[in-house]
Amino acid sequence: MNRITVIGAGNVGATCANVIAHKELAKEVVIVDIKEGLAEGKALDIWQTSAINNFNTRVVGSTNDYSKTKDSEIIVITSGLPRKPGMSRDDLIKTNAGIVKDVTEKAIKYSPNAIIIVVSNPLDVMSYAAFLASKRPSNKVFGMAGILDTARYKAFLATALDVSPLDIQAMLLGGHGDTMVPLPRYTTVSGIPLKELLAEEEIEKIVDRTRKGGGELVNLMGTSAWYAPGAAAAQMVEAIVKDQNRVFPVCTYLNGEYGIKDIYLGVPVKLGKNGIEEIIEIKLDKEESKLLQESANSVKTVMTVLDDMKMF
Repeated sequence: MNRITVIGAGNVGATCANVIAHKELAKEVVIVDIKEGLAEGKALDIWQTSAINNFNTRVVGSTNDYSKTKDSEIIVITSGLPRKPGMSRDDLIKTNAGIVKDVTEKAIKYSPNAIIIVVSNPLDVMSYAAFLASKRPSNKVFGMAGILDTARYKAFLATALDVSPLDIQAMLLGGHGDTMVPLPRYTTVSGIPLKELLAEEEIEKIVDRTRKGGGELVNLMGTSAWYAPGAAAAQMVEAIVKDQNRVFPVCTYLNGEYGIKDIYLGVPVKLGKNGIEEIIEIKLDKEESKLLQESANSVKTVMTVLDDMKMF
């Protein structure tokens, strides 16, 4: 792959670009930001590690010059503002949807065939905003949330069980945040069902901690996480570049799957060279279906807020 673009040179964007470069997933990674010199500085810093970390991917930065992103095969959008004290959810949606719309339109002008991965928050509705702005098919525009949420879930389980996180298989559904739907029934450790290894109340505690995983980090650091989100987005890039057909939870547009329509929501998909190759429908019990529907209703409320703003 010749070129991958990461929009937003903040902590998440820079981490994502760094991981992509280390894995040599493209000949060139372009980082774009609106702040003068920031993308150039981060790109130069990453490029100067190439001789130390043994990679050849060129990393370049640009202040708002999207011509440098021309013919990118994948675009990762991380730009947007964090929610500030006193800022309403609707204000955050309006501000970040405006940013996502602007950067998507600029990027797609130079890379009309790109696959777009959205990391900006609120994730589900920003994926929808990028879909509307790009006018690309929905299997080419999707959001990163489930991989991050699953990674947190696996990390907590690995700590509780004192096992390698590599041996844990897990799946989550639903919106990113408090309404996510972890599925302990589909969680195994080297094929052993989780419920055989951990008491029900312990699992519940871990599920609850996973739901609040982002907030826990904000409380500790005073800012959002970046290592895990950046690496999670890069893992999606890798699955596409290498046409791995990995099965990941991804925020995608549903058109009747799981009985849910016209909404961006996290479900398991097969991720390969064409983006989302297939949406996988797993069997849910009554409680899981109820939780997924509640999550969908919550996301739909936010999507309606965006629709009512008539930005698109």
